[in-house]
Amino acid sequence: MRDPLYLESDGHRTWLKWHRARRMISDPEFTATRILEAMRLGASVEVDLVVHADRGCAILHDLHLDRGTTGSGLVGETSADELRRLHLRGNDGTPIGDRVMLLEDLCNLLEENPAHPEALLQLDFKEDLSRLDKLTIENFAAAVGPVADRMILSGGDAGAIAALAAAVPSLGTGYDPTYPGVLDALRTPDDFTAFVASALRTAPTATIIYLDYELVLAADSKGVDIVGAIHADGRRVDAWTIRNVCADTVADTRRLLALRVDQITTDDPEGLAGAMT
Repeated sequence: MRDPLYLESDGHRTWLKWHRARRMISDPEFTATRILEAMRLGASVEVDLVVHADRGCAILHDLHLDRGTTGSGLVGETSADELRRLHLRGNDGTPIGDRVMLLEDLCNLLEENPAHPEALLQLDFKEDLSRLDKLTIENFAAAVGPVADRMILSGGDAGAIAALAAAVPSLGTGYDPTYPGVLDALRTPDDFTAFVASALRTAPTATIIYLDYELVLAADSKGVDIVGAIHADGRRVDAWTIRNVCADTVADTRRLLALRVDQITTDDPEGLAGAMT
């Protein structure tokens, strides 16, 4: 089986994004080995950023350390040195050999290990504009600047993304307007149309719009092609997240391919690619 990089359907290529740097469902999150593998192969891969006490960013999803690491408490109250001493946890909660990385650690690795020209690393900022100050932005720019051409910065707070990206002019950006409970507010075709129009206005320079795949399919069920609307504005669409591969998610993936999404985020790229062949 070939490496799980993308699916092709009716002449359209849809990339498989390695969510939290997982190639397969059994992988732990955010290991350097998988990130470098993805970049070497030319994959789309995603990691998350959380601000720590020394005003840099840690490669972690949660604001709390307890679930994903051997630490405890808030990332925002933990120093860089303390974070580097912590180990990541596997899917079963057992500590693994890999340690927590900071953004600068990851960027140094990318400088030292050439990436495939098609590789793209998504930095998903998990906080909001209130967590950014001058030092945090400066530290972000110093880390990302040398490897920005291999990255895209995304998040749900357009203001935060704009503030960080302004310090790294060569860095592309994306925007995720999918907030918790949004589907409860989208009931009619006009609701979905207005939602997409608002997202495009809010993030005029974002090249990728990230949407909960269930929202994409819900719009489709109402006769609204939000993928087509975003494409018409010159943007691309990432549909997130296919977590487990089963009959239902395979059927959903086939519909997403028919709608011509540009990328599907999944915790199991290898399993999903295998199920689609």
